[in-house]
Amino acid sequence: MTASFDSPQACVNLARVQSRIDLATAHAGRQRADVSLLAVSKLQSADKIEALYAAGQRAFGENYVQEGVDKIAEFAANPRYADIVWHLIGPLQSNKTRVVAESFHWVQSVDRLKIAQRLSAQRPAHLPPLNVCIQVNVSAEASKSGCPPDEALALMVAASALPQLSVRGLMGMPQPGIGEQATQQQFLMLTELYAAARSKITSVDTLSIGMSDDLEIAVACGSTMLRIGTALFGARPAA
Repeated sequence: MTASFDSPQACVNLARVQSRIDLATAHAGRQRADVSLLAVSKLQSADKIEALYAAGQRAFGENYVQEGVDKIAEFAANPRYADIVWHLIGPLQSNKTRVVAESFHWVQSVDRLKIAQRLSAQRPAHLPPLNVCIQVNVSAEASKSGCPPDEALALMVAASALPQLSVRGLMGMPQPGIGEQATQQQFLMLTELYAAARSKITSVDTLSIGMSDDLEIAVACGSTMLRIGTALFGARPAA
């Protein structure tokens, strides 16, 4: 991997995003340590990931299973990158659960019990339980993955009984282009579900909401993990 991505620019981008999070948490009266940053590296080169790693970023999110598995294998070949934490944040089909269970540290896109059961059964015994979030389709868009909000809590409880999973929380995204108030309303739907889940499942500690364009709203609504791509990497290459 060569450093074709400008490393100083990676530092600048990361610092800008961290500053936005600092300001958002302060404005919301929250502790900065309560909000983590996931760099969405979908379609980004290994060089860019390496540059952000050098700037201090350790958690990366991938949308496509095969692309993610290939990157994980590439970075795993160098012990320097042993502390990278890889999240799958894109849709997961049942025929790809095995390679995901074997490779990723987190899966944020579990939306039905069958997927959870397969991930648990296929998680290698020598690895710690796979961290999972239940994806909720708060906007009710047919084009989006995620379980209906009224089914999320039952799915979390059922998944929490599986031996090789650790149910960490919820993931969701608002409908794009609906304005700040409507975005906030959809985030708050997830916030309420998250509070209910925390009262029932001790492992729950993650509310994964907020991206480059709406992180301030998400932090105000209680996000504990922001999924940021464009603000860190710049414009995403075409698929």
